[in-house]
Amino acid sequence: MASNLKAQAKKSFQLNGKSLTYYDLNTLEEQGYTQISRLPYSIRVLLESVLRQEDGFVITDEHIKALSSFGKENEKGEVPFKPSRVILQDFTGVPAVVDLASLRKAMDDVGGDLTKINPEVPVDLVIDHSVQVDSYANPESLERNMKLEFERNYERYQFLNWATKAFDNYNAVPPATGIVHQVNLEYLANVVHVREENGEQVAFPDTLVGTDSHTTMINGLGVLGWGVGGIEAEAGMLGQPSYFPIPEVIGVRLTNELPQGANATDLALRVTELLRKKGVVGKFVEFFGPGVDKLPLADRATIAN
Repeated sequence: MASNLKAQAKKSFQLNGKSLTYYDLNTLEEQGYTQISRLPYSIRVLLESVLRQEDGFVITDEHIKALSSFGKENEKGEVPFKPSRVILQDFTGVPAVVDLASLRKAMDDVGGDLTKINPEVPVDLVIDHSVQVDSYANPESLERNMKLEFERNYERYQFLNWATKAFDNYNAVPPATGIVHQVNLEYLANVVHVREENGEQVAFPDTLVGTDSHTTMINGLGVLGWGVGGIEAEAGMLGQPSYFPIPEVIGVRLTNELPQGANATDLALRVTELLRKKGVVGKFVEFFGPGVDKLPLADRATIAN
């Protein structure tokens, strides 16, 4: 059952002749819980996620209030994070798909409804970790390497292809398409999702977890996401939250622009050096300031990675 906080935050707007529902964080400020304009962007995204998905059981009013208290001396609590999607790569992702298949087999053994075994959020598995470079410095190298890749991984690829037909909300990006992080950045990320919920079209921020430490590259697009282990990824696939303490946010203010001869890698190395001295394990790092506007997406993705 939705709480009063969630019900009061639910609003709508018109876009291209269609009515879209969203959850307005300003209603929390109106009720004295927080000052939205002073919250870090990453905390606002988490707060919207908790507010929108509050159900009175797994995610409650107390989680909303705790996150709304960000920055206050008595701040405490944890965040139940349910990502809007999950991204996998073929090495770490195949076991997760195998587990789904095992669950479906167990359901079939007891005569249950197989359609109940499906990811609750969209899952994309990008096949990019299986290629080996046997041929190089040859115009036919790409074709030869691809042929060998398909021969070596025939059964795995057959299984992943079967899964695309067997499961809803699951998609496999075929081999030789690109690196998972680039595919995520250029093709899969929506920045803002619009999905049907209870007969309404609901708009909300794109968030994700991925089974790779470089998933954070997507942060350069303003999409909140990070790498997790296989168990956490499977929990996200099944609509279960992962819990972590309300994070401290370290702000990095960028001014001016990169001088001639310097590139994003130089900046990333310098920022990494500074942050290691500060100690940022278990914390969010958020970039702001006029210098951010001077960085193209490719540079922001390099720093986020």
